[in-house]
Amino acid sequence: MAYRITEECLACGTCMDSCPHNAIVEGDIYKITDACQNCGTCAEACPVGAIVEE
Repeated sequence: MAYRITEECLACGTCMDSCPHNAIVEGDIYKITDACQNCGTCAEACPVGAIVEE
């Protein structure tokens, strides 16, 4: 299981703030890095559901 951020991302920073592994980097659409431990915290925190399991 892995997570990715879709184009619905608002770049609001909620996922980045919630990530205990500092695995999300800023951009027009945020990106999840290899530091991701697949805990799902970011997906739960996203206010628009832009983080999905692959």
